[in-house]
Amino acid sequence: MTDEQPSDRVASVFSIPTRVYWEDTDAGGVVYHAQYVAFLERARTEWVRALGYGQDGLRLDHGLVFAVRDMRIDFRRPARLDDALQVTVSLRRCRHASIVFAQTILRDGELLVDAQVRCASLEASTFRPRAIPEALYTQLNRLVEPGALDE
Repeated sequence: MTDEQPSDRVASVFSIPTRVYWEDTDAGGVVYHAQYVAFLERARTEWVRALGYGQDGLRLDHGLVFAVRDMRIDFRRPARLDDALQVTVSLRRCRHASIVFAQTILRDGELLVDAQVRCASLEASTFRPRAIPEALYTQLNRLVEPGALDE
């Protein structure tokens, strides 16, 4: 048995691979802009799962959901049909009732999209703001990106 927590095994920058499929593109074979939001969401979901908290577990066991409150996206270059992409997540800030992520979408190391996503911590039954449970809050704060600015 080890005292290691799931967050101890999660890198400060988490990354998942994804591929661009026909359904992700417009008629020209370029990724439709809204699909990037889905790629970013999947990466955040997998990041939370890697911490040991699946979205459904957070909702059922802790009465907690995270909802996107604000999103800034910079579309730098297009992704195209069949591209292999890496979608990254790092935690920029963690407060008692909100978290801010920095995310990127890369193709062969080339930056295609960067985003900042702020999520609110909500009571699952009422969708009212609530504090992140202390154990999760402590775990998240250990993962805040070094040098992240408090904006």
